[in-house]
Formats: sequence, structure tokens, C-alpha cells
Amino acid sequence: MGNREDLLAGAKRCLYEKGYGRTTARDIATAAGTSLAAIGYHFGSTRALLNAAMVEAFDDWGEELEGILPPAEGDLATSLETTWTRMTESLTRHRALWVASFEAFIHSEDAPELREQLATGYELVRRGMAAALRGVTEDEVDEGAMLTVGSAQLALLVGLMVQWLIDPGRAPSGRDLVQGLRELAARLEGGAGEPTK
Repeated sequence: MGNREDLLAGAKRCLYEKGYGRTTARDIATAAGTSLAAIGYHFGSTRALLNAAMVEAFDDWGEELEGILPPAEGDLATSLETTWTRMTESLTRHRALWVASFEAFIHSEDAPELREQLATGYELVRRGMAAALRGVTEDEVDEGAMLTVGSAQLALLVGLMVQWLIDPGRAPSGRDLVQGLRELAARLEGGAGEPTK
């Protein structure tokens, strides 16, 4: 690896160990085994490097996400329960990444390029989740599906992430989420729905 790749790897390691807001240029240079000047040379600033590392970390998780989302075969409720159970396991494994991501969300208010990168990542997640639910390739997902089923699942993911970060002992399981969705769907269709126990 060259200095640029070493810096990205070091910055990702720092994101996991120290978070987005507490990582310094010196932390990254030490983790990467490079000079401080290398950060400026390759990325222009520490924030630009951290932003690139955050995007790369999300890309890594995106690859894992493909394995989390089972093909849409058989019973939808079972498929959703499996998906959300795997998602909670992934959130637990990558807790430090999700803490760092919330820090990055706050910093993106003053960093339009980071906001744009995060928005692009969200768009990819919407598309992937819509494709998995509909049992089609991502190329077959239209804007409507991304905006509806993709966005609804992304909202569930972000909400689940917050609950697992703040109160993992009382955060919903995959089964809890499916039961909640059943009740919401029944009420949307005009029925009373089966009360949650």
C-alpha cells in the first residue's frame, strides 16, 4: 500500500476506535505510520480524509448489507424477520461505525461535500433495500420504489440504529418489527389489527 491507502486505512481504524469528532490528524498519522504532511498532500485536510474514510467504511458495510438482505422468496414476514434480525446483529458488530456516523451527520451540516457523499450512500441503500424486497436487481428499481419501500426500510434502519445505540436492552428484535408492521398494515387497511402483546 502507498501513503494514501495507509492514511485511509488508518483513518478508518481511528473512526472505529475514537469516533469522527475526537480523531486528530496526529491520531491518523500514527495509525497509518505516515507523516502529518502526508494528510495534506493526499487529502488536503484531516476532515477531507475522515470524510473519505467514512464513505469507505459505509461502502464496506454496504457489501455486508448484500448478505443481510435475503432474496424475496417465500413468506414475506419470515424474510423480513430474518432481514431485521441480521440487521440488529450487524448493528451490534459495527456499533463504533454507527456512533461515528451520527457524529458525521452532525458535521455534515457544515460540510456540503460530506452531506452529498452521505446522501449518495443513502440512495444506494434505498435502492438495494427496495430491490431485495421486490426480488429484482437494483437496475430494475425505479424512483417510485426507492422513494416508497426503499425509504420506508431506510427509516426503519435509522430508527433501529438509534434505539440499539441508546438502549440495546429494549430495542426491538426482528420479530418485534414484523409484528409492529403487521399491526400498522392492518390499521392502514381499516382493520383494528392484532394488538401487540
